[in-house]
This record gives sequence, structure tokens and C-alpha cells, in this order.
Amino acid sequence: MRGTILWTALGVLGVACVRPDKAPATTDSTVIRPESTAAAPPAAPPPVPAPAPAASATKVATVQGFLAPESVLHDSVQDIYFVSNINGSPMAKDNNGFISRVRPDGAVENLKFIEGGRTGVTLNAPKGLALEGDTLWVADIDVVRAFDAKTGAAIDTVSLSKLGAVFLNDIVVGLSGALYITDTGIRFDDVGNVLHPGPDRVFRVGPDRAVTQAIRGDTLGRPNGIAVDPVGKRFIIVEFGGRYVLGWKPGDKAPSVVAKGPGGFDGVVVAGGRILVSSWADSSVSSYETGQEVKLIGGIAGPADIGYDAKRNRLLIPSLPGNRVEIWQLP
Repeated sequence: MRGTILWTALGVLGVACVRPDKAPATTDSTVIRPESTAAAPPAAPPPVPAPAPAASATKVATVQGFLAPESVLHDSVQDIYFVSNINGSPMAKDNNGFISRVRPDGAVENLKFIEGGRTGVTLNAPKGLALEGDTLWVADIDVVRAFDAKTGAAIDTVSLSKLGAVFLNDIVVGLSGALYITDTGIRFDDVGNVLHPGPDRVFRVGPDRAVTQAIRGDTLGRPNGIAVDPVGKRFIIVEFGGRYVLGWKPGDKAPSVVAKGPGGFDGVVVAGGRILVSSWADSSVSSYETGQEVKLIGGIAGPADIGYDAKRNRLLIPSLPGNRVEIWQLP
């Protein structure tokens, strides 16, 4: 997400974190209707104590040279990090987005491993990444695209535009093998103001490529990051427009509250039982596995869709406005 005005707008959205007050989410997969920005919050969580101190994480490397890096994903089979680069407006269908390959030591193996406008590839503003075997899935405005994770060749495109997708953000492969994609429901006007036409929702793309709405409603709080919690057999969803870390199982009409934090949340990973979440509101990454916020890392401007290297117990943090990726060793 590039440009001074746009950064200002995103900063305002991330810091304000004002939760709407309206109706609960639904699992209606067929009806599309506009929604207002007011919404009823989910059941209030118990009082949250002050953030607890945490054992310090250690920065291992800083990798420069990206163009609005939004998401980082570790391919454990190839032992490589994929980085999505928006390279322009997050809403522009300009076909200049790209995906980088980075080695775990921080060396950039191929800055433009997959590049919009070359070798038959269309890639506009890539954001969330997910792996399904050797297939790399990418959220790209109102479609999801599939590429060969080893060669970078384009494989498939699934459009969500007919269901009115507005701002596809993060993507994950569920326990059933289906894809789940968050739609933050925001747009930007010509001068960089953040609009919220909504609705907020999570889409499902089945193995047969059938697209449905899995859940919709303002109780999702402009959903951003999504991750699978295999122990709880649920999804963890974090709010960019609110202050809640949410838990949700397919079929539930509304999410439940797992924890509350500073808001402006972007990325989330479930790492060894820990729920790790990045926040634009205070430029941090925190842990929420006990329901209590535990600060791990601070001082990172615009920490976007974080990744996790389970082999080395390392957190991978894209600084979207900083055009860099930071690699941190977790305690």
C-alpha cells in the first residue's frame, strides 16, 4: 500500500480501531446486501489485565528491497520464504504485483519469482499467501490465484467478483482442504480516505472451486488475518477495524472473542500453541494464547501479514511501508 496519503489513511484506520455496533454475522452463502458501518459487538470478554512482560525476541536479519511487502509465508518443503509485493495501490488492477523468494539466511533468491505482466501471469496487488501441497495460493483484490510453488507457473484463477468481493486480504487452507479468504470490505477514494462499503466476511472456495460466503457481518470487525488453530479445530480471525482476536468454526453464526488488544490487527499465525498477532495500532507483535496480551516485538512500522518458520522458531514480519522483511528469533 504505497503513497504518503495512503499510508496516512491506513495509519488512521489502524490506530482508530473503533468497533462498529450492529448486527451479528451470519452464514448466509447466497444473499448479498449492503451493510452499514454500525454493528453489535460479540459478547464482551472478561476484563483484560495489563500486557505481561515477555522473554525477548532477537532480530536475526532485515531484508530490504521489497515494494510494499504484504505477506510472508514459509514453504517448509522447499525451505524458502515467499513474500507478496503489492507494488502500488492495494486496489489497482495494474498487473505489476510480484512474489519474491527469500532464503532463511535473508538472501533474496529471486526478487520477482512470480511477476504480473510476464510469462502470462496476471498479478495486481497480491496480499495473503497459502500453500496447498505444491500450489501457492494468492489473494488478489477480488480473485484468488494459484501458482506452482516450485516453478512459479500460473495454474488457476478463481474469481469472487460475482459475490461482490471488495478487498480480499488473507487466505488459509482449512482442515477440510477448502480455502478461506477474508474480505476486509474497505476501499480508498481518490485522495486516500478509507471507505468501508462492506460487508465484512469470509469466503470459502471448495476443492471443486465452488465459491460461497462462509460468514458475514460487522461482528468480524473488518477481518484481516486468518489462521488455522489445529488444536481448537477452529479459525483465528483478527480485526483491522476493531480490537478483538476472534475464534470461529464453520457453521457458527458468529465468532467468539478469544482476546482483546490494541487493534489495527493485520497478520496472525498459530505457532506451537501460541496465537501471534501483528498490530498497526502500536507497531507490535504480541502473543494471545492465554487471552492476555504479551508483547513480543515492538517498533515495526506497518507490520502486515506475518509468517512463521517452525523449523527455526522464527517470526517473519513484513513492514509494508518500510519495504522490508524482518526475521526474528522467538524465545
